[in-house]
Amino acid sequence: MRLSADAIAHSKADQLAFEQVKALTRENSKTFHFATGLLPKRKRQAIRALYAFCRRTDDLVDKKDAALADVEAWREQVRKPLADQDDPLLRVWTLTREAFGVDTRYEEELIDGVAMDIGFRPYETWDDLESYCYRVASTVGLLSMPIIGLADGITPDKAVPYAIKLGIALQLTNILRDVGDDLNRGRIYFPLEDLAQFGLTLRDIENQTCDERFIALMKFEISRARDLYVQALPGIAMLHPSAQPAVGAAALVYRAILDEIEAIDYRVYDQRAYTSSFKKLTMLPSILWQVWRIKPQG
Repeated sequence: MRLSADAIAHSKADQLAFEQVKALTRENSKTFHFATGLLPKRKRQAIRALYAFCRRTDDLVDKKDAALADVEAWREQVRKPLADQDDPLLRVWTLTREAFGVDTRYEEELIDGVAMDIGFRPYETWDDLESYCYRVASTVGLLSMPIIGLADGITPDKAVPYAIKLGIALQLTNILRDVGDDLNRGRIYFPLEDLAQFGLTLRDIENQTCDERFIALMKFEISRARDLYVQALPGIAMLHPSAQPAVGAAALVYRAILDEIEAIDYRVYDQRAYTSSFKKLTMLPSILWQVWRIKPQG
């Protein structure tokens, strides 16, 4: 039986788990914690439960001894019904999933995407990398859609393409920000065709080359990411009005990371570009104004 949204955190144990979810969100993603703070309480709790599920899933493959067996064991644990969930964070995610009628196929796709990082092999083309970005990021937007809701008269088939584009934009931003961290994990996400276009090889990235070729590559990828944001932002106007400020803030604050990469002269091997908490606050009035002006297309 599908639970009502009011059933979330109906026990003290669940309330405590939601507090743990809040702390995990604040610790691991200040941008996401900042943006979700703009949601109504019930939706805020639910989205942070989703974040905790995604975080735990992603962490599986960042361990040195990560194996596909661990991912598959996690998949089976995630599939368990509420009555069989003894992990506090998975329990509140299962509560959320059942309360809002979340489509579990996107959970499966997310886990499939995370599994792609085990035994990592570089992607040949942008289409290949885009498929990975869909699985690990666009699925998060699709999982969140029934939680945050849609505007009156908007059907999921209208909103889904924009959620997919936004997820790809966010993940590409992550990739450009985390070049150094990913390199330390043995992963280079730049498509081989893009490296070749600018006269670069995997060995150049391994050697942390930061010459005019690398800067040209970064400019190209940043332009691609910005184009994806442009294509995705009209979808914010298709969301329920209570969700538009939060999703708009997340998108625009994340897009600002691209500016920060430029500000550090593309030195992403040893620096992590980020938008400070103070800057996020100063950006908020402008963000809310921009969100208010976004109009749905079509």
